[in-house]
Amino acid sequence: MRISYNWLRKYINTSLSVQQISELLTDIGLEVESVEKFETVPGGLQGIVIGEVKTKEKHPDADKLSITTVDVGGSELLQIVCGASNVAAGQKVVVATIGATLYPVSGEPFKIKKSKIRGQNSEGMICAEDEIGLGNSHDGIMVLPNEVAIGTPAASYFKLESDFVFEIGLTANRSDATSHMGVARDLAAAISCRGLGNFEITEPQLLNIPVNKGVLPIEIEIADTELCPRYSGLYVRNIQVKESPEWLKNSLKSIGLKPINNIVDITNYVLFEYGQPLHAFDADKISGNKIVVKRANVSSKFTTLDSVERTLSGEELLICNESEPMCIAGVFGGLHSGITTETKNLFLESAYFNPVSIRKTAKQHNLKTDAAFRYERGADPNITVKALQRAAFLLSELAEGTVVDTITDVYPSIIEPIKIGFSYKSCDAKLGKELERSTIKNIFKSIGVAILSEGTDALLVTAPTNKADVTREIDLIEEVIRIYGINNIELPTKLNSSVSFSVKPNKQQLVSKINDLLVGWGFSEIMCTSLTSSKYYSASDLEKAVKLANPMSADLDILRNNLLYSGLETIAYNQNRKNTDLKLFELGKIYQKSSSEKWAYVEEEHLSFFMCGNVAEVNWNSPSKQVTFFHLVGVLEKLIASLRVTYSKHVQQTDSGVDKIAYTVKSKEVASVISVPAEMLKKFDIKQSVFYATIHVDELLKNIPTKTEFFKDLPKFPEVKRDLALVVDEHVLFNQLKEAAFQVEKKMLKSVNIFDVYKGKNIEEGKKSYALNFVLQDEEATLTDAKTEAVMSKLMKVYEEKFGAKIRN
Repeated sequence: MRISYNWLRKYINTSLSVQQISELLTDIGLEVESVEKFETVPGGLQGIVIGEVKTKEKHPDADKLSITTVDVGGSELLQIVCGASNVAAGQKVVVATIGATLYPVSGEPFKIKKSKIRGQNSEGMICAEDEIGLGNSHDGIMVLPNEVAIGTPAASYFKLESDFVFEIGLTANRSDATSHMGVARDLAAAISCRGLGNFEITEPQLLNIPVNKGVLPIEIEIADTELCPRYSGLYVRNIQVKESPEWLKNSLKSIGLKPINNIVDITNYVLFEYGQPLHAFDADKISGNKIVVKRANVSSKFTTLDSVERTLSGEELLICNESEPMCIAGVFGGLHSGITTETKNLFLESAYFNPVSIRKTAKQHNLKTDAAFRYERGADPNITVKALQRAAFLLSELAEGTVVDTITDVYPSIIEPIKIGFSYKSCDAKLGKELERSTIKNIFKSIGVAILSEGTDALLVTAPTNKADVTREIDLIEEVIRIYGINNIELPTKLNSSVSFSVKPNKQQLVSKINDLLVGWGFSEIMCTSLTSSKYYSASDLEKAVKLANPMSADLDILRNNLLYSGLETIAYNQNRKNTDLKLFELGKIYQKSSSEKWAYVEEEHLSFFMCGNVAEVNWNSPSKQVTFFHLVGVLEKLIASLRVTYSKHVQQTDSGVDKIAYTVKSKEVASVISVPAEMLKKFDIKQSVFYATIHVDELLKNIPTKTEFFKDLPKFPEVKRDLALVVDEHVLFNQLKEAAFQVEKKMLKSVNIFDVYKGKNIEEGKKSYALNFVLQDEEATLTDAKTEAVMSKLMKVYEEKFGAKIRN
């Protein structure tokens, strides 16, 4: 949100610099993301001065050019070649001197340099108004009154204004700060609280029009008071629709709005002044002289101001006349109900609409408007009349209209300020400092919190209705901390701590260890949002998904119940930027409905990692080698082994190879590795194989041994290695052969590894060859050949009997 420094100073008379105000705003929770300088004319007319043409002669080599000498207040006259037909000696003119940059109304900016034009020196430029951004005329140079002093800076003569604009990163809870008045009120409170001055807010001028004291020419009916609790209206006759004055246009331009006409500009000005949206209707186009506020009919059509015909769902709130809708309430106007140059009579709307309804409507139709921005955060329901009185003052001044002497206010159920109890001791405990009671009360007064009654240690207060997020005592304490300044709370000279029992294993330490290991193995950490799109999920998965009642967008409508899709989005993003060799991991939360309780939800922490592309960067001594499924299997098993967790492995295999490997501990699956299916990769437009592993962190960590493993002596006797080549059926898995080996020999067999798998020439159809490596070791004596051969014979016998294996020579 953009806030103008000059605009703020209309309400606060402060000498604080732009930098000081920027720091103060950030300190009170209105983070200033940037500060930009605004100039009513680009460049601020720097280097442009008022001069006097002393002489004019015809250019010897060009019929349409003149050679002039111009006095700009320097020690010497400037010779300037000018092409304007109206240039003449004795004129006061606008001169761009050498080095000045001009910003013309049309075309690119350019810098004035000393040059030769048809052989004659030219030391500047005599300007037309469009050449310096002051207007659109290019009929000739600007000729100024004779009394203007030579050498006067053009910026001073034309009374140009400069401003500074704060870009504030407004959080969703700060409905009170969506306007200049709201920001000014907070700023004044902080200035006063911190001893930088004792400032009162200067309120804008209002036209004091009574409420419901007469009959408005337009009748107002609210058919849906749930979505529209309050609707106020003002009627103005005989308005003049014309261009706004410069001060109003400059105020709007500074915050990025384009001035349109005085009526529209006034409604925008009040919107950014008070935070209350207004909507102006051509009163003569309101058929039946009646406003009806009601829900839309399902599947009805409505054409908005942007000429788009929209199909309505029936949840939208519409502002209608007696026969048809005129606008979508609080979001966007209709095509034919607005103000035109022909408008004579005006009806001005100032209403309070249900924030949730506005949010849903704006999101459904993808309409981002300044009005919806404020309504969906919770506008102040009790400012509608004041906003109309402010607009009435401006309309009478700038549109010469006759304001009807009453405001019609339909407010069936008044929204009262919330009463909240406040304890000083509770505030002191949260702050870690005892504030003066008078300081707290002054803060409350400055931000509009009214004190109803006061006890020894407590207050009963009411929160202002413009602060939609202040509903509890803790919210009031937050307001105190915010205005007082958390940076003003001193660190204590004495810190107390207690010795506490820590549960082992320490989850944070183990998670840090996992992160360090993965980074050491060449993985990069990613952090993805917990929100994702339901389009990725199957119907059965969506039944377990946690759906958002009011999603930010159609693509972020559920909470993720796995880490796969966010990782694939990251891979697709990198792939589209030519970064295809990826090793990624993410530690994040997943969410799903509880299978045991109807309205309960389950939140789990999972670790995911992905591999795709080449194993290592390709260079002259490292040829291209693609990552395989088993590269990721190795990473996962190495990670689990580093945590000393004992697991069982379950392999799922199809005709095309291994599909998934699941790892279980005490019959519960704690991890798995899959090759991401091709049809899923196609959805993300990923053009390479991707391998994905996931670990249920909490399940894995609770199975980590808590006892420390002490150092074991190095083996005293050497290992013996034997290789064995087996021909087995295609469906036989290495894991089955490995488990069978350890069942046969538990004492001397230390490890079984596979170093080759072969299918093809000299191997029967439906068969494959495994090349296995066995490591044997006797801890009590050196293994003899006889003992070794005896173990290998037992292994071969089991493989032949159990798997129909044949020894391959």
